[in-house]
Amino acid sequence: MFPPLSRREWLSRSGMGMAALAMQPLIAGQAPAETAGVNPLLPKQPHYAPKAKRVIHIFANGGPSHVDTFDPKPSLEKYAGQPLPGETPRTERKTGAVFPSTFKFKKHGASGIEISELFENLGRHADDLCVIRSMHANVPNHEPSLLLMNTGEARQVRPSMGSWLTYGLGTENQNLPAFIAMCPGGYPIQESQNWQAGFLPGIFQGTYIDTQHQSIDKLIEFIENRRVETGDQRRQLDLIQSLNRLHQQARDDDPQLESRIQSFELAYRMQSEAAEAFDVSRESQATLDAYGPGVQARQLLIARRLLERGVRFVQVWHGAGQPWDNHDDIEVNHRRLAGQCDAAIAQLITDLKERGLFEDTLIIWGGEFGRTPTVELPKDGANAGKINGRDHNHWGFSMWLAGGGVRGGHVHGATDEFGFKAVEDRVHVHDLHATLLHLMGFDHERLTYRYAGRDFRLTDIHGRLVKELLA
Repeated sequence: MFPPLSRREWLSRSGMGMAALAMQPLIAGQAPAETAGVNPLLPKQPHYAPKAKRVIHIFANGGPSHVDTFDPKPSLEKYAGQPLPGETPRTERKTGAVFPSTFKFKKHGASGIEISELFENLGRHADDLCVIRSMHANVPNHEPSLLLMNTGEARQVRPSMGSWLTYGLGTENQNLPAFIAMCPGGYPIQESQNWQAGFLPGIFQGTYIDTQHQSIDKLIEFIENRRVETGDQRRQLDLIQSLNRLHQQARDDDPQLESRIQSFELAYRMQSEAAEAFDVSRESQATLDAYGPGVQARQLLIARRLLERGVRFVQVWHGAGQPWDNHDDIEVNHRRLAGQCDAAIAQLITDLKERGLFEDTLIIWGGEFGRTPTVELPKDGANAGKINGRDHNHWGFSMWLAGGGVRGGHVHGATDEFGFKAVEDRVHVHDLHATLLHLMGFDHERLTYRYAGRDFRLTDIHGRLVKELLA
């Protein structure tokens, strides 16, 4: 006698093996579907004409230093090695003296935006960038700040930004997931909560791809079944779905079962396009060289291919295993991390322009917070007793946007003289979310979902549209 197979094992071994992949987000998000039998990923109209149709969120995990990248502070040189004048905002740990950047800044483009040498290639597109130098968050800790940036809520289980957008807009390609999160080498801090659907229907949760793998079979498990022909798979699925519908009708149209039914259909359809979309070997050698070597460059190239094929929201994680969280050796580590993505981001923008996609693709770059303009003091743990790094700083940091209706060649807001705290035209994470939703065609106060007796939204009860960021 063979031991009985679990439901997941049966799916993997049968002709519907791809369902195991598509079911991953649904198992985690046991949320109701809206209407039984209706594909929730069909394209939908937003509240008004959108400036952007798709999003790529390049997440610099760990908190890149704004004073070393997009927010030059000459006063750090003047006061180098001295205590910071005036009152120092409180961060996670006590920090030391003023610590100037070791990187040179220069002006780029007609706009003259000052960008660090770390992003020399990106500087070619300075006139397309909208640099926000006045971002601020709530606390200087990774876990709540990651969730705040990705879901709009620092503590409770809430839907991610990508989930809200796919809930509101659906997708342009029914053969691929609407929302894909690429993170090499495993999950980041807070794991799949960063791309969760929360209380939204499970089909809107991000599909996780471990991009450390290059082989398509490893990159996307169960992408094809070599034992069962496509037509036979279709007949298997039809049988399964008819049984599921009977089962669902007897249980008052169980919404959890509806999510599973939709996942099976998506898994079947993915077989026709997923392998091709993730196969960067189909690109020319010139393109591969332009993006450069390494996992991050490959992720960004895959992201472009997914956007071309109608995926609504692509999140590209950078630094999950070796994050921008440089408590020590910041010069070495920031240079290494920027080197992994600078050329690829610049080429991504170039490619989107050449393909006519830049104007309606919203690009977001940034982390969960910034870093202090003061040096982190020696201690056991994070900085290994060294005095050449920076601590977390939620009081002020930088992000940039491009494409999708944003105001190119523009710098918004400012931190203080030393870059510690946002003081001019401050933008909270909730304000950023409200503005991003606006660019996608939504009034952030009206994109809601009824749950537990109240109407929830990405911005909760906060957020304002920052009109100065709009073209």
